[in-house]
Amino acid sequence: MPFLHHHHSRLHYRVLGRGSKAMLAFHGYGQTSAYFLPMEQALGEEYTIYAFDLFFHGKSSLQKNKTPLSKVHLTDMISQLLEQENIQRFSLMGYSMGGKFALSLVEQMPARVKELHLIAPDGIQTSFWYNMATYPGWMQQLFKRTVLKPAPFFRFLGFMHRLKLVSKGLLRFARYQMDTRQRRLRVYRSWIGFKHLRFDIRKIIDTLNERQVPVTLYLGQFDRIIAPKRFETFVQALDQGKLEMLPTGHTHLLQEVAKLLQQRRQGLIPEE
Repeated sequence: MPFLHHHHSRLHYRVLGRGSKAMLAFHGYGQTSAYFLPMEQALGEEYTIYAFDLFFHGKSSLQKNKTPLSKVHLTDMISQLLEQENIQRFSLMGYSMGGKFALSLVEQMPARVKELHLIAPDGIQTSFWYNMATYPGWMQQLFKRTVLKPAPFFRFLGFMHRLKLVSKGLLRFARYQMDTRQRRLRVYRSWIGFKHLRFDIRKIIDTLNERQVPVTLYLGQFDRIIAPKRFETFVQALDQGKLEMLPTGHTHLLQEVAKLLQQRRQGLIPEE
C-alpha cells in the first residue's frame, strides 16, 4: 500500500475509483481510510479518491519531534502526492476530525482547491472538550492522567451530564472511545497532536468566496457530537455554500452521505 514519507513521518493512503477528477479525503476519529470505501461506488466513476489514514490511526505515523503536527508538515507531505500524481487542482472531503485536515489545505493551498465537502466537520467550531485537552497547564496534565486513571474523568463527565452540560449521546461516545488504555492514549495523542490545526474561520470563508469554491456541508439531524446548529452562520456566509441535512446521527453519517451521492448519480434522487 502507498505511503508518503517526510522527516521520518509516514502518511498512508489508499486509492479508490478511476475518475478524471482528484479528491483528497480525510476520515474521522477512531477510523481509517477504509471508511471511504462506500465513496468508491458513489463517486469512483467521476473521481479518483486518495483517502488517507490520519496520524495516530491506521498505518500512518508522526515523527515524535514533529508532534504537534504543523500545517506546513502536512502540506509538505500532501505536496509529494500532488507532484507524483501530476495533480494540479483537487477536491477535498473531510469527515469529523478529518475536517481539520481539509481546512488546513484550504488555508495552505487555496489556489488548488476546486471544491470542498465537509461532513459534520471539526475545526469550524472548537468543542469544550478539545479546549480542555489542549489548554496549557493543569487542565492538560489532568487529561493526560486520565489515560492511566480514567475513573475521575468519567465521574466528572457524569456530573456534567447531570447538569445537562453534556448530552447522553456524547457521554456514550466518550465511554466507547475511552474504554481501554489504548483508546484513551489515542484520544490524548490525537487531541494534543492536532492542536495546531486551528483556523480563523472568517479568513477561511473569505478565501473560499474569493476563489468561488463550491462548499457542501453535510450534517446529521440527530448528531450529538457535532451539533448542526453551530454551522448555520458558516453556510450563510459562503457565496457557494450548500447544506445537506440527513436523518442520522454522527456515527453513520459518512455512509449515509455515500448512499445519498450514489442515489443521485443513479438518478434515484434529484439534485437539489
